[in-house]
Amino acid sequence: MSAGWLRACALVMIGLFSGAALAKDKTPTAIVVGGGLAGLTAAYELQGKGWQVTLLEAKSGMGGRSGLATSEWIGNSKAQPILNQYLDSFKITTLPAPEFVRIPGYLIDGEYYTATDLATKQPATAEALKRYEKTLDDLARSIDDPQNPAANSTLFALDQLNVSTWLDKLQLPTTARQLINQQIRTRYDEPSRLSLLYFAQQTRVYRGVGDRDLRAARLPGGSPVLAQAFVKQLKTIKTSSPVSAIIQDKDGVTVKVGSVGYQADYVVLAVPLRALAKIQMTPGLDSQHLAALKGTNYGWRDQLLLKFKTPVWEPRARMSGEIFSNAGLGMLWIEPALKGGANVVINLSGDNARLLQAFGDKQMVDQVLIRLHAFYPQARGSFTGYEVRRYSTDAGMGGAYLAYGPGQISKYWRLWERPVQRVTFAGEHTDALYPGTLEGALRSGQRAASQVQDLAAGKSFDPVKAATVAGAAGAAAAASKGNFFTNMFGGSSDKPAKSTEPAKQEEAKPGLFKRMFGGDEKPVEKPAAKPVEPAAAPAVAPAAPVAPVAKQEPVKAAPAKAVPVKKPVAKAEQSKKTAAKPAPVKKPVANTQAKAQ
Repeated sequence: MSAGWLRACALVMIGLFSGAALAKDKTPTAIVVGGGLAGLTAAYELQGKGWQVTLLEAKSGMGGRSGLATSEWIGNSKAQPILNQYLDSFKITTLPAPEFVRIPGYLIDGEYYTATDLATKQPATAEALKRYEKTLDDLARSIDDPQNPAANSTLFALDQLNVSTWLDKLQLPTTARQLINQQIRTRYDEPSRLSLLYFAQQTRVYRGVGDRDLRAARLPGGSPVLAQAFVKQLKTIKTSSPVSAIIQDKDGVTVKVGSVGYQADYVVLAVPLRALAKIQMTPGLDSQHLAALKGTNYGWRDQLLLKFKTPVWEPRARMSGEIFSNAGLGMLWIEPALKGGANVVINLSGDNARLLQAFGDKQMVDQVLIRLHAFYPQARGSFTGYEVRRYSTDAGMGGAYLAYGPGQISKYWRLWERPVQRVTFAGEHTDALYPGTLEGALRSGQRAASQVQDLAAGKSFDPVKAATVAGAAGAAAAASKGNFFTNMFGGSSDKPAKSTEPAKQEEAKPGLFKRMFGGDEKPVEKPAAKPVEPAAAPAVAPAAPVAPVAKQEPVKAAPAKAVPVKKPVAKAEQSKKTAAKPAPVKKPVANTQAKAQ
């Protein structure tokens, strides 16, 4: 009897040890939601660590937000270290950028100017631009740590102001103000919708990184080439699979795509905030996250690729790289077409894009052609076709990229950097130093993958807290007269600066398109588009039957039709170092990295 009892105990112990060994040897699983560069990076890094990864992409192609250019200007390893590491790893070839594209140019009343031309032919404009850059640099230097920009009450107060108010104080000449407005709205959003603290923080990040570092090479084929390099490495990709719900419990996560469920240990959510708001989460997100989904500002952009049989601009212009126009056309650059001819890529940004949200693609292109034709009479005759990318009207994007509005850093700073139970977050909007850029998207994917591994290893993360500063915005009033805040904005520091609209231009130009494309740079005060309301979380209920994730061959987007992967453009997508290391720093308006993924 005792011998039988001992045998039974031994069998039980063997079973327990075998179960523990099997659990230990079980391959960890993860689902990545979103096929932009952030999601691709997270999936690639986890798969490389031995994880079984399934990537779900709502659209039919991979690459996420990206531009229309057939190539892309990128920075060197100083400006974009992570991007360059992946390009080297995948053996993707780049071409050195010619010198004339490595600094911005200007199109003023139809005439092209280099920086040198501007200094000799329009000295007042050139001097005003220098004064603006010097004042902005002084503002950026006040931020010691770009990862904690609202470190004191004075800096906190900057988050309550918009950039347009600050520009008004500079009393810039009309042409200079038009060019600066165009630079800012192209890189971020309309100056009147942009937090001054965020603008200063981004300038601080790139302070010391020159224009030549930011446009050091051309990437033939653009960022889709990098996206496809990731796709080739991944084992399980499912396109046309919009996620509708995510259900977490103590044992794992269930991700619903229609009636089909996918199970995994952890999830990486690498989608824009507007798309995230449409996913039902159980348990639901807390009030702070829900407020961020509705309240975080995104820059608006419509991108047009206009095709011409022959270049219609004067040969001496050699227009390429970034060119900023005072005629409201937006940031533009010229590049050779793949089979001869020439392409013009134009970004309508900020309120220019918002005004056109109700227009059809052809109507929008016609209005831009009218303005180009006025400067270059051969434009109409040489025009052969167009392509359009409209981030602003895409329901899953609601804009192009993160661009914190006044008061939003105080509420949502680095909110999405920490996991929520078994879910981690990636995407350009989750990167503190390089949002809206390729570099930021890649960095966020690496961070999210690392966090998933930490969670699997048992590491816990503190509850997410927005970076706030003790005291309200008016706390700066306690400072004495003559302090930094007073010197930057003028007047007494015991009264908060009042928000004012940009100064009127010398000549009023009535009419919608004259406001858009003419000299009147007063922002059009239209209410911002209503953000997508987050769907209410469903009541907690037993998960529906779940189909096991089947291993499948990788899905590869057609090379010629791959959806490009970004940021800016021109907000073009940039680089960063870990929080422990000093961050490189920039000139925001010079950033040509494509915004996004």
